Amino acid sequence: MAYDADVIVIGAGLAGLVATAELVDAGRKVILLDQEPEQSVGGQAHWSLGGLFFVDSPEQRRMRIKDSRALAFQDWLGTAGFDRDEDRWPRQWAEAYVDFASGEKRSWLHAQGMRFFPVVGWAERGGYDATGHGNSVPRFHITWGTGPGVVAPFERRVREGVARGLVQLKFRHRVTGLSRHAGVLDTVSGAVLEPSDAERGTASSREVAGAFEFRAQAVILTSGGIGGNHDLVRAQWPDRLGTPPEKMLSGVPAHVDGLMLGIAEHAGASHINRDRMWHYTEGIENWNPIWARHGIRILPGPSSLWLDARGKRLPVPLFPGFDTLGTLEYIMKSGFGYTWFVLDQKIIGKEFALSGSEQNPDLTGKSIRDVIGRARADVPGPVKAFMDHGADFVVEKDLAALVRGMNALTEEPLIDEAELRREITARDREIKNAFTKDLQVTAIRGARKYLGDKLIRTATPHRILDPKAGPLIAVRLNILTRKSLGGLETDLSSRVLAEDGEPLPGLYAAGEAAGFGGGGVHGYRALEGTFLGGCMFSGRAAGRAAAKSVA
Repeated sequence: MAYDADVIVIGAGLAGLVATAELVDAGRKVILLDQEPEQSVGGQAHWSLGGLFFVDSPEQRRMRIKDSRALAFQDWLGTAGFDRDEDRWPRQWAEAYVDFASGEKRSWLHAQGMRFFPVVGWAERGGYDATGHGNSVPRFHITWGTGPGVVAPFERRVREGVARGLVQLKFRHRVTGLSRHAGVLDTVSGAVLEPSDAERGTASSREVAGAFEFRAQAVILTSGGIGGNHDLVRAQWPDRLGTPPEKMLSGVPAHVDGLMLGIAEHAGASHINRDRMWHYTEGIENWNPIWARHGIRILPGPSSLWLDARGKRLPVPLFPGFDTLGTLEYIMKSGFGYTWFVLDQKIIGKEFALSGSEQNPDLTGKSIRDVIGRARADVPGPVKAFMDHGADFVVEKDLAALVRGMNALTEEPLIDEAELRREITARDREIKNAFTKDLQVTAIRGARKYLGDKLIRTATPHRILDPKAGPLIAVRLNILTRKSLGGLETDLSSRVLAEDGEPLPGLYAAGEAAGFGGGGVHGYRALEGTFLGGCMFSGRAAGRAAAKSVA
């Protein structure tokens, strides 16, 4: 039986596009498969804020941020916490990725036309000691154009491959089987789904219109993770994070279901670290949803008062933006699946950003005028829309009314006005003093020593109960599913390994399906800005290695 292509790539998200683009550069013939319609090309990367992890970048140096490869790798290891035998390849991928992020990554992307917002963000600050979790310095670089700006250069290269006759795009092809001939995994089969005009991110039909089978010398699996499949998320939820919440919002569409991982396992692939996952604790229901249970993540500055379901402040260092999974663990062991931010209009106007390309039309549309307009606004338009329409928002002029509104949103009225007033008053009393024992106040003052935070991300320290800063705002925060940190085990050439540790002939994996490399490059926690970059890095490795294997 003749081959239909040199390589088959399963999944037209970012990792799949990068792998295909590299194969095109090598002159290989590729079939690119995806179960969704063509309008969803780019996958989850399209919806992202476009944050990328760079080390010692020109943007950092202009902001007077001193960074180095050694500091970044120290942060990575302190965050990942590698402690398993199966972390052999993930650790090697981590070292290779930090080399990439501190080396050619930015110049490689810049050469393809990508540009970056000049103010570097500081995500996942940690709050522990120097060798613990978190970024020691700001490293979160937002792509000019956000997620679509990340996808564009690779989609362009793939479509150039189509024009050259090297790439066949096969949308609405859902893979259900992988099989071998003469020991090599070279056959991909499945169902052809009926055509769909579903808009990007919305549910598409699963009606079967036919079947397909394609053969190639190599197969690259880039099908993504499990974030849209809440049953699978709960099944793989680790005991260390407590009991999974009854209610979860989805940071990804429902078709991100993880089913391809099971198919790869059935074909002999080793799937490791499946209990490692990344979910956000600052999720809010999208008032204008695109997919089912659509949630948006708040990217908060450090000033909001973070309270558990009973109105008690979260412990140090679980401040907004410091330790995502540490906060998740605390919340899930509290017996409730939600928490609260309590703040005021002065804080929300300066410190609330919303993750996602559609929530940042100024950056996505590459409009300098709109970026300046957002900086000058009392409250940015997308945030104001949630204040006006969001199911999780309570906006009131006085604390008594705020508490009544908070209790109206929950099954039990757990917030006591007197206790909350005491908590806020005590915090406000510390704000007025040059000295403090409140470590969140110290963190706020520390954040403002960084020019980027002072300019656009951290409000001037003030009393929350100051009427001039009002109205008061409470935001109910939900758990938001997002990323799988484990995945198919791969070597540094992105070859998928079998249970015995040997490469599975013909099969490669990249992106979230491979735990962004090795089956878990992030370990237990991530530094943020590393998910898109992990798709690029592992997709590039897979494409280049597969191209050589079929030469």
